[in-house]
Amino acid sequence: MAGRIRDLPGLGIKSEESLARIGITSVQQLREYGAVAAFYQLQQSAIAESRVKPSLNFLYALVGGLSNRSWLAVAQSERQQLLMELEGISEMERLFQPGSE
Repeated sequence: MAGRIRDLPGLGIKSEESLARIGITSVQQLREYGAVAAFYQLQQSAIAESRVKPSLNFLYALVGGLSNRSWLAVAQSERQQLLMELEGISEMERLFQPGSE
């Protein structure tokens, strides 16, 4: 198993650098964190730092890299499920923010 994120299929140095910004620096950390949660954190980080948010293709690439599949295959077969997971994380975050009662 690859230790570096850039060694995963469909990911490279830019992906590795993006994930490092949120503290994910190895494949093991990415697996533990989960592709959807990592992508959500990347989106939040981009908003906070006034950067362009990552596209959904990056989410598909993360899932594909961890499962040794093409991001296109992931986008076709798991798009709806991943979008629902992403929405679920967003909703949980909103519900548990201070003052959201």
